[in-house]
Amino acid sequence: MRKVTKLAVSITSASILVLGMAACSSTASTSESSPSSSSSSEAETNPTPLASIPALAGVDTQVTLDAGFVEALTTLGLTPGVIGGATLTDGVLAFPITGGNVDYYDPQEDYRPYVQGSIEHDGSGISLTAGETVVELTDFRIDPGTSQLFGTVTANGAEVGQDIYIFNLDGSTLNPLDEDAEGNAVLEGTTVLVSPDAAGLLNDTFGTDAVTDKLVVGIAKITAKAAE
Repeated sequence: MRKVTKLAVSITSASILVLGMAACSSTASTSESSPSSSSSSEAETNPTPLASIPALAGVDTQVTLDAGFVEALTTLGLTPGVIGGATLTDGVLAFPITGGNVDYYDPQEDYRPYVQGSIEHDGSGISLTAGETVVELTDFRIDPGTSQLFGTVTANGAEVGQDIYIFNLDGSTLNPLDEDAEGNAVLEGTTVLVSPDAAGLLNDTFGTDAVTDKLVVGIAKITAKAAE
């Protein structure tokens, strides 16, 4: 299992939160006069994002569990549970968003990754229990530049590591940006899969080889509110 260096994290789909603003910012920037060569060099080193959400203020990330994932848990004898502010209702996990930010840079330029920031879910998570063995996955952070979710992992109360790559996020199934009745941005449709690191950890901990990085956990729905 690889321990991942601590990253500012978010989700690939979170970049959609700023695409509309990016178009306006891009248009505005083209009307400005051309900078000097020294200014241009400095801009390339420290580019200005086309759009930015400096602070997120909620609300939550939900995952509707896939029937195959639920069946896999049953087959392996694993009982899921929730930690902290997380909830599990009618097959839907929900994790409160506690903070974060998103910057969107011009994808036509060389600066990478062009979506940066974090969607943070501190103080909540899920547990998987088999007999006296308990694995806890908490403090989720989602990275938009890598389409990965990281978090803290503990086994039987002992910390295995922080910022471990837990879930892979496939944004190819993402629906267009929507808005709820309260004006919050809603992004739904990203497929959540077990990461290679998490598959290895779970197999080692629970003494199986049945967990793979092809295992679909469910479909994510992010409802995000920018801080005022």
